Amino acid sequence: MPYAQVNNQKLYFEDSGGTGPTVIFSHGLLMDGSMFAPQVAALKSRYRCIVWDERGHGQTATGECASFSYYDSANDLAALLAHLGIQQAVLAGMSQGGYLSLRCALTHPALVRALILIDTQAMPEDPVKMPAYQAMLQDWATNGLSDQTASTIETIILGPQWAGAAAWRAKWKNAAPADLLQSFQTLGTRDDISEQMGRIAVPTLVLHGDSDHAIELPRAKAMADAIPNAQLVLVPGAGHASNLTHPQVVNPAIEAFLASLKT
Repeated sequence: MPYAQVNNQKLYFEDSGGTGPTVIFSHGLLMDGSMFAPQVAALKSRYRCIVWDERGHGQTATGECASFSYYDSANDLAALLAHLGIQQAVLAGMSQGGYLSLRCALTHPALVRALILIDTQAMPEDPVKMPAYQAMLQDWATNGLSDQTASTIETIILGPQWAGAAAWRAKWKNAAPADLLQSFQTLGTRDDISEQMGRIAVPTLVLHGDSDHAIELPRAKAMADAIPNAQLVLVPGAGHASNLTHPQVVNPAIEAFLASLKT
């Protein structure tokens, strides 16, 4: 199985190969690289597509995740690209993946050809929502994933009654408490980088579900407005993981954006 031993981590990744421009996809909290399967399927004939599992997630998870920040994750992304001999890539990140992609663009700007930011933001978490999230995650880590919690998470991330939800529920049931708690701690304590968005000079596509209740649309609009060369595309009817649940809208927008970079 493909792993990169970098930054004292053993990062799982999948690489479509090929000689086209590289797009590296970074997933959201509680997800893994497979959430970008619809995008990889659409793009792999023309682009080199890389997906990876971040600290505490998927096949990178150890069950005993140590403290880390999204700057550490940004460094993981940079180190993975170096491991693969890639000098520059388009960074595509959903939610948490966007948090680390933005920080990578700020700290490793030479690596970044462009950004695709999916249902993400530059601000910290909404403090009004955090107590309920913390209680839910603590109960999950202590008592296991209840049907009620699974249903709540499913609705937040995937939307109500999405056809592919069962597979993700099964993955969530296997999550280790240490990975859950540290990943959520990293999410909840990240810094506010909204004032730094003006430093991002690369072309940027912001995609956002208009029914995303995890990150409200005004937060995405504020980020898009602050990045000098950004465009915002709404995904009608989509919730938080719009790329996974609504690829019929997201994929054409990504393909058009990537095509525009060649000119």
